[in-house]
Amino acid sequence: MKKILCDFRFLLFLAAAAFIYIQIRLFTTQSKYADRLADAIESENQCTSQLRTLIDQISLQQGQIVSLEGTAAIVEEKQRLEQECGQLKVLVQELERKGLGRLIDKNQVPVAAVVIMACNRADYLERTVKSVLKYQSSVASKFPLFVSQDGSHPAVKQKALSYDQLTYMQHLDYEPVHAERPGELIAYYKIARHYKWALDGLFYKHNFNRVIILEGLSWPFPRGMTMGKSSLCMILDCENCHASILMTCNFMQGSSLGQFFKQYLEPIKLNDVPVDWKSMDLSYLMEDKYIKHFADIVQKAKPIRGSDLVLKARNIGGDVRVQYTDQPDFEYIARQFGIFEEWKDGVPRTAYKGIVVFRYHIPQRIFLVGPDSLKQLGVNDS
Repeated sequence: MKKILCDFRFLLFLAAAAFIYIQIRLFTTQSKYADRLADAIESENQCTSQLRTLIDQISLQQGQIVSLEGTAAIVEEKQRLEQECGQLKVLVQELERKGLGRLIDKNQVPVAAVVIMACNRADYLERTVKSVLKYQSSVASKFPLFVSQDGSHPAVKQKALSYDQLTYMQHLDYEPVHAERPGELIAYYKIARHYKWALDGLFYKHNFNRVIILEGLSWPFPRGMTMGKSSLCMILDCENCHASILMTCNFMQGSSLGQFFKQYLEPIKLNDVPVDWKSMDLSYLMEDKYIKHFADIVQKAKPIRGSDLVLKARNIGGDVRVQYTDQPDFEYIARQFGIFEEWKDGVPRTAYKGIVVFRYHIPQRIFLVGPDSLKQLGVNDS
C-alpha cells in the first residue's frame, strides 16, 4: 500500500513538473510572439509615417507643378499682351504721324500745339472739342489740335477718332503706383504720369516749342519744372520752361471725386468779354519780369493783423495783405473770408511764392502771405 502511494506521488510530481515546463514554454513563446507583434506594429507605424511623408511630398510636388504650369501660363499671357501692346503702340504712332502730317501745313510753322487731356468721359470730351473747333479751325495750321487719352476707355477713343481735325494720342500705363504718403489719391499720380508722357511727346517727339493744355490739374513739367494746380487753359514754353495761365473755368468734376466742385468750381463764369490781346503789352508776364511786378504789388498792399480781418479789409479801400504762419493759421484766415482753404503738396491751392491772391470786393485784392513769401520776393516788411 505504501509502495502504491509512493508511486502515485512520484507520478503526480512528474505531472506537475511537466505542467510547469509547458507553462514556461508557453510563456516564453508568448513573450517572443508579443515582441514580434510589437516590432511588427512599430514597423507598420513607421511604414505608415513614411507613406504619409511620401504622400505629402507628392502633393507638394504636384502643387509646385501646377504652380509652375500657372506661372508659365501667366508668363505666356504677359508676353502675348506685351506683343499686342507693342503692335498697338506702333499703330498709334503711325496714326499720329499720318494725322499730324495731314493737319500741319508744310509751309506754315506751328505756333503751338493744342492738347485736350481726356480719360473716361466721352461727353465732356465732345463738348470741349466742339468748343475748341469753333475758334481753332481757322488757324488749324498754326495751332494743330491733339487729344491725349489716358487709358483705353472705348467711348472716349471712338469719340476722339471721329474727328478728322485732330490727332489722337493714347497713354497706356499698367505700372503700379506707389504713393509717397498714406491716404493719397492714386489718381493724382496717374494724372501726373499722363501729363508728363503727353508733354514729352509734344515737346520732344513732335518738336513743338509751345503747348496749350486744356483742362489742367497738377503735373511735372519737362526739364524738372513743377507747376501748380487747377486751370482750364495753360501755355507752356519748352525753351523758357515757362507757363502762363490764361483763364480758369471748370464744367466737370475731376479725379478728386467732385471735391469742392459745387462750392468753388461750378460757380466760376467763363469770360465772355472780347479782349484785344495783341494791343496789350504782356511782356511783364515773363518770369524774370513778373517776380518784380508781383513783388511791387504785394509791397504796396497795406498789411493788416489781429482779429476781425474781414472788417478791417472792408474798411480799407485798396489792396491789403494778411500774414499767415502755417497751414492751420491759413485755414483759419481762409474760413473768415470764405475762400478755398485746401493745401496740396505742402502749399495752399493757387499759391505763388506761398501767396494766395483773391478779390474780396472788386477791385480790392487780398494777399494771404506765407511766412517766407516776402523774403522770396525781396520785399522789405519793415
